[in-house]
Amino acid sequence: MKLWMLFGALAVAFPTLPAEINRNKNRGRGSMWWGIAKAGEPNNLPPVSPAAPHMDPAVHATLRRKQRRLARENPGVLNAVARGANQAIVECQHQFRNRRWNCSTKNFLRGKNLFGKIVDKGCRETAFIYAITSAAVTHSIARVCSEGSIQSCSCDYTHQSRAPSDVRDWEWGGCSDNIGYGFKFSREFVDTGERGRNLREKMNLHNNEAGRAHVSSEMRKECKCHGMSGSCTVKTCWMRLPNFRVVGDNLKDRFDGASRVMVSNSDRIRGNSNMITSNSASNSVHGHREGPGRKHRYNFQLKPYNPDHKSPGAKDLVYLEPSPAFCEKNPKLGILGTHGRQCNDTSIGVDGCDLMCCGRGYKTQEVVVVERCACTFHWCCKVKCKLCKTKKTIHTCL
Repeated sequence: MKLWMLFGALAVAFPTLPAEINRNKNRGRGSMWWGIAKAGEPNNLPPVSPAAPHMDPAVHATLRRKQRRLARENPGVLNAVARGANQAIVECQHQFRNRRWNCSTKNFLRGKNLFGKIVDKGCRETAFIYAITSAAVTHSIARVCSEGSIQSCSCDYTHQSRAPSDVRDWEWGGCSDNIGYGFKFSREFVDTGERGRNLREKMNLHNNEAGRAHVSSEMRKECKCHGMSGSCTVKTCWMRLPNFRVVGDNLKDRFDGASRVMVSNSDRIRGNSNMITSNSASNSVHGHREGPGRKHRYNFQLKPYNPDHKSPGAKDLVYLEPSPAFCEKNPKLGILGTHGRQCNDTSIGVDGCDLMCCGRGYKTQEVVVVERCACTFHWCCKVKCKLCKTKKTIHTCL
């Protein structure tokens, strides 16, 4: 086969990544995988195959080489990553539904990033995006492991090897969600491309790690009683992931109190000396190991922009520059503006018409809404409802 024919065949098998991934080096290189959430939708053809999604060109275009390898070596994991990406979008849009920036998404192909050009800026919104997507992958992988959908992991049985720390009226058992595997896999998959060589990549890595930390810290013990006639002769307990809404709420709180950071003088002098050596050979996900001599990307200190503020903690979100106002449409930054957005005329918060409309004013109109009402349950097993027309007053920004 001629050489030019061989390169042509490889180009078909592995489509070129969108040019945007290398357009802005300050953004970080690990964000294109977010597009896996939209790979099967119209306008993002070809559709994802449930059997082997990592073989589809549309999915290949979103993944880096290491991510493809992890997907091949951990069968079943890519569906969980896609589920996590979609979960992150839903949660982000819920948390910001009443703000000027409402976490809008778009088609990821044709050189576009899933969350738009806002991720080119190192602002609070970008910090939240990185944290919520990393947290969602950690959450999804840990849960899917306990469901038995990934061949390289299963339930977490490490708790069963130790006795409870409190009074011995229960015992470890059941199937704990595998937060250890989820945490490690998220590091390997999500952080690919983020080397921590500049402040923006350090910001991305810190926020990714913060998202994972919020999932891990919210693990809770669940128990079930066993015995005759409802008695609790034996109580078996296991560790369970939180509802992802809990993680989203916590990250939204951290967004409101995010820390602006800058390069410290010691980092300027040391360069990459903040990358320490890891001595652990056991911290591994199938297909990749961190052993002696391998660099660790998470041991750096971020200096507060305001010297009177304390350094950010492990669960804090960090950002580099102020957020745009998001009031007017700005195609260069991918900002949609707030013209036509609904607002609450009685609120003095961010969802209120004064703040949402940026002082431009708003219009009020009455609309007729058809909703289900007077629902009743019929045995067995149907719910029947009537359709009711109601008048509602809505306010939209000018």
